[in-house]
Amino acid sequence: MTTKPKIALIIGSTRATRFADKPAAWMLAQAQKRDDMEIELVDLRDYDLPLFDEAASNLWMPSSDERAVKWQQKIGEFDGYIFVVAEYNRSITGALKNALDQAYNEWNRKPMSAIAYGAVGGARALEHLRNIAVELQMVPTRNAVHIGGGDFMAVHPMGGNAEIDSIADHLDASVTATFDDVVWWANATKAARG
Repeated sequence: MTTKPKIALIIGSTRATRFADKPAAWMLAQAQKRDDMEIELVDLRDYDLPLFDEAASNLWMPSSDERAVKWQQKIGEFDGYIFVVAEYNRSITGALKNALDQAYNEWNRKPMSAIAYGAVGGARALEHLRNIAVELQMVPTRNAVHIGGGDFMAVHPMGGNAEIDSIADHLDASVTATFDDVVWWANATKAARG
């Protein structure tokens, strides 16, 4: 008997005025409709991570800051990751980059994907995140969810502020493909790590 892979849905923005909560809640609801994975929302706001200041990555030596260790332990619980990615200046948020840097071993040999948003659907930020993921020995999947252009302005508070469900028909195929990818790779890498 196999157990369902445990997937983290990680909110990668910590700003008080962030948009991330809206797509995160929607993506969580979509994931909870499936019976082939367990999903847990992980919010960077809940982790008081210092700016990375260790002597080295935990690939080379244990981290000394207990906040980093707490984060590593949490991230280590999962078989895969879906990031909620805001595009800031053509990249990911500083908070997300710092969180990625605070761990190494825990990310290894596990899949990652994302729901990304911004003017061009967060594509530039997600591409940057995928490159970082390769260095952390994650398995970036092909499919991801992108909210951009008119859809982004329809649901963003500075635009129409509609619910994500109002654009769901534009996202459903990519949501299914993203979950299918992450679950397949989570099962494959979990078996290989075992």
